Amino acid sequence: MGCVTNHQRFILTYPDPILRMKAKAIPKVTKSIRDLVADMFRLMREEEGAGLAAPQVGESLRLFITEARPDDNIPERVFINPVLSKLDGDLIPYDEGCLSLPEIRGMIRRPTFVTIDAMDLDGNVVHLESDAFPARVWQHEFDHLDGMLIIDRMSPIDRLRARKMIKELEREAGL
Repeated sequence: MGCVTNHQRFILTYPDPILRMKAKAIPKVTKSIRDLVADMFRLMREEEGAGLAAPQVGESLRLFITEARPDDNIPERVFINPVLSKLDGDLIPYDEGCLSLPEIRGMIRRPTFVTIDAMDLDGNVVHLESDAFPARVWQHEFDHLDGMLIIDRMSPIDRLRARKMIKELEREAGL
């Protein structure tokens, strides 16, 4: 059910059951967490993703990463045990894809403004706000920590359009 290999880790694809689990909190940052984060950054960059959540690489942990956006002066980030709050603003549709749902895209409506609190790799508490692209990425990756995928948030028309590809992924998985 995986698609991208890198060392022992690979990106899981739908319908792998790990993608539907509620991820567990990380009690402390260990060497294995640091190694996981390094692997996740390599995989995300190989696939040119904007973010990647630990469940997507087979680890049901409350952790996700986001890629740097030098043009917007935004560094790469690690979010451990993130909490989203103050989801505010209009629900704006945006065309989203997901590394765990290859070739499937849909218009996903999300709030424009988000506040996030998390721990970084050094154990520091991070508090960030965004009303731009990062807010969308945080919400998308946070969904993975609760077992939610873009196909769950798609409009009925987009889900209908993606149905053939969804069925193909299920068939490849033996369902």
